[in-house]
Amino acid sequence: MMYQTLQAAANEVADITATAIIEESSWEVIVRFMQEGGTFMYIILMVFIFGLAITIERMIFLTSVKHKNKRVWNEILPFLTSGDFARAQQVTQESNAEIGRILAYGIDQSSHGKRHDDVELAMEEGLMEVMPKLEKRTPYLATFANIATLLGLLGTIMGLISAFTAVANVDPSEKANLLSASISVAMNTTAFGLMAAIPLLLSFSYLQTKTTEIVDSLEMVSVKFINLLRKHQIKVAKRQAKQTKPSIPRTPQSS
Repeated sequence: MMYQTLQAAANEVADITATAIIEESSWEVIVRFMQEGGTFMYIILMVFIFGLAITIERMIFLTSVKHKNKRVWNEILPFLTSGDFARAQQVTQESNAEIGRILAYGIDQSSHGKRHDDVELAMEEGLMEVMPKLEKRTPYLATFANIATLLGLLGTIMGLISAFTAVANVDPSEKANLLSASISVAMNTTAFGLMAAIPLLLSFSYLQTKTTEIVDSLEMVSVKFINLLRKHQIKVAKRQAKQTKPSIPRTPQSS
């Protein structure tokens, strides 16, 4: 009889607890989580918002750069293949893509009859000008991730200090409960710091990979341009050699 009574009471408590959990919305859980963590939770939230804004801006920019480069290269390639470097230069000057700027340096040097080494150096100069724009603000994400983690640890330490200070003058019978509750609240900042740091680190790795792909594609385009330029110059040299080839005079035959 006693067992059945205890079992019924336990079931009733479980039903009440489940109902309370269901009735509490996700937004209320988040608000309570933030409020219990203290001031450091809001600082970590600001760091995460800044990192998220940088991530979105960089993803939009890098995606736009990749599409522009691909479109301009597909437009210029037929002119380079046919040897129409004047038309290719016109396209690069009208384009605002990063690949257009790099090719413009190379075409300009080749039009002045520079050596291949000079053309390569000019295109490397263009690449060096483009790279800071591609890598801009991305390193901040790794810094923000570290800051979020450290702020979480700092918030936990400060919370523990406050908890131990608060239970110093409390009745011994209540110290354990009060201390465990204070420690649980203090750990919220560490948890939230990691929750903010992990996505920022993943975003940093993704943007670095995307930036590396764009830089590699620009270097590949530079190599292709040099090879097409060499082929064009070889064809021009052969054509000129045929045109200037002296004709061998015929010797008169003796009768």
